[in-house]
Amino acid sequence: MPNHLLYETSPYLLQHALNPVDWYPWSPEALEKARSEDKPIFLSIGYAACHWCHVMAHESFEDPATAELMNAHFVSIKVDREERPDLDSIYMSFVVALTGQGGWPTSVFLTPEGIPFFGGTYFPPERRHNLPAFREVLDAIARLWKGDRSQLLSGSLDLVTRLQDQAQAHAHGQSLNHEVLEHAAKLIAENYDWENGGWGGAPKFPQPMLIEFLLRHAAAGDHTSLEPALHALRAMAKGGMYDLIGGGFARYSVDATWRVPHFEKMLYDNAQLARVYLHAYQLTHDDNFRTVCEATLEFVLRELTHPQGGFFSSLDADSEGEEGKYYLWTKEEILSTFTDPLESALVLSAFNITEQGNFGGKNILQRSLSAADLPGRFNLSTEELNKKLIHLQRRLLEIRSQRVRPTTDDKVLVSWNALMMTAFAEAGRSLGRQDYLEAAIRNANFLLDHLMVDGRLLRSWREGVPRHNAYLEDYAGLALALLVLYQNDPLPRWYQAAIGLIQDMLPGFTDPSGGFFDTRADHEKLLYRPKEIQDNATPSGSALAATVLLELAAYEGREDWRDLAQKLISSNLGVISRYPTAFAQWLCAADFALNPVRQVAIVGELSDPATQALLQALRRGFFPNLVLAASSYPPPDGSPALLNDRPLLDSKPTAYVCQGFVCLLPVNDPEQMLAQLSLQS
Repeated sequence: MPNHLLYETSPYLLQHALNPVDWYPWSPEALEKARSEDKPIFLSIGYAACHWCHVMAHESFEDPATAELMNAHFVSIKVDREERPDLDSIYMSFVVALTGQGGWPTSVFLTPEGIPFFGGTYFPPERRHNLPAFREVLDAIARLWKGDRSQLLSGSLDLVTRLQDQAQAHAHGQSLNHEVLEHAAKLIAENYDWENGGWGGAPKFPQPMLIEFLLRHAAAGDHTSLEPALHALRAMAKGGMYDLIGGGFARYSVDATWRVPHFEKMLYDNAQLARVYLHAYQLTHDDNFRTVCEATLEFVLRELTHPQGGFFSSLDADSEGEEGKYYLWTKEEILSTFTDPLESALVLSAFNITEQGNFGGKNILQRSLSAADLPGRFNLSTEELNKKLIHLQRRLLEIRSQRVRPTTDDKVLVSWNALMMTAFAEAGRSLGRQDYLEAAIRNANFLLDHLMVDGRLLRSWREGVPRHNAYLEDYAGLALALLVLYQNDPLPRWYQAAIGLIQDMLPGFTDPSGGFFDTRADHEKLLYRPKEIQDNATPSGSALAATVLLELAAYEGREDWRDLAQKLISSNLGVISRYPTAFAQWLCAADFALNPVRQVAIVGELSDPATQALLQALRRGFFPNLVLAASSYPPPDGSPALLNDRPLLDSKPTAYVCQGFVCLLPVNDPEQMLAQLSLQS
């Protein structure tokens, strides 16, 4: 018999709609039931692509005896962390403070008022790995709730108070100066893993924001920042975590060498990684970086794109009940597929496929030999070898596509879509891929048409139904993406939509004491109003807000917006300096605030080849602190203030290179424009 999740839109919640557990979504109805029946709440937070969420569901939530115990003594609530990052932030903070670690599924026990008193992550059905059995936990809490509630709650009250106080704490500002960036770059380089690539040990995460900061620093002339950034990108591109056959990246590497992925594929990872590979290509002109960027974007178009233009959230780690089964190969499969001895030998050698395998008797594909090592072994030229490998990889993809595919979490989330829109917009113009630019335009239209309801931005959409209040990261992230789209498709509609989002964001999310809250002022009342500043797998809402305010200030000459952003960065400099790997988007924002901002205004009919030559000259290179405005002359209504009072020079398409709205002499020639940009750097 279905439970109360049956009419939800989240794929994660729907996965549990037929559990014998009487699940509720987070709702006034569920909270009132807990109050009226005087029962504790069991809150389970996860997401659709989460492997261990599936494991706990199969072991416990599908078990009738466990469900009977839960239904008798608890009000059980399921939350999709991707739809409700506010609840995830609050209760994950409690679990981390209580146990010293966090993760998903997050399992938390609450009072009917929503106050947490015990929690953890995954609980097994029997005791193992120093973890209590889930039913033992349920029994103990049910008994203490009825027999000794004060003992049950006493240990957590001080902890909850500390978390509430931390949410209201205000950092003291520090001076914003270049030493912050130099110190961060030095610390990041010192902690780099030159043996395997990346930062830290197992599990190893890709850190695209950190690489982006290093590329920005390198573009300003610091070659010591370039080396670890490129090394990390090359290490990941060897495969394993990177899907050599179908493109795209898994969430992270279980080991330190990028070989064994945690197989789920998330939209936000692929958006950020596609963009840093693009920027590496713009800096180095190494075609290998372009190849990875395009393969990643092709994966998203093929497997994570709604026909109307929205981007889906993720692919599951599991298929047919096994983690990674879709992506694994045996030697026998290769030999039966490629009957040509040269082809089979090339596949086996290029991807290090062996009889014993490297993952449960099967093989995760990873390039063990470089393209430079293989030609001599097979008596082929490098060009012949590359063509052959491309052909063989396509054959492997065709074969793999006949397998049972991992399930798709097909909800559309604004902030994650904004990251992907940015990647498609930049790659479209920079790589001359009109199909990529059109994907970004379709996505922008989709979000503005379907997620803006009665003038209010919502967070999530699935099967025609938009839901849930948007958060700070949605407002700021979408505004940033629309600015990037405007620079590559200069229509006032995109620019004005970005301005409108910020005009809603400022009164809705500003903390009068400083900074921004993650939830709108009219959001439902929770344990406390979260105010996350750390950049995790995605940029924090506050770091995005600082970034977009800086960029819009450069377009509009709004010193009040620039001052607000600089104060926001300065107030967090202490923690940014101590832990730069956890605040990489903040470092990018600080880089924008501290270094000269290149303002370029281009006027001329956009269809004129001379106008396009000016625009394309800027898109070929990597100019991280550049804001570009372009239009016909005179500029149409809704254009940025940067285009005001910019007449044509000699009646030809004209470029103005400016800093602080003070411009050099106008030019018609792309090379002269680039020379002026170099003078300003």
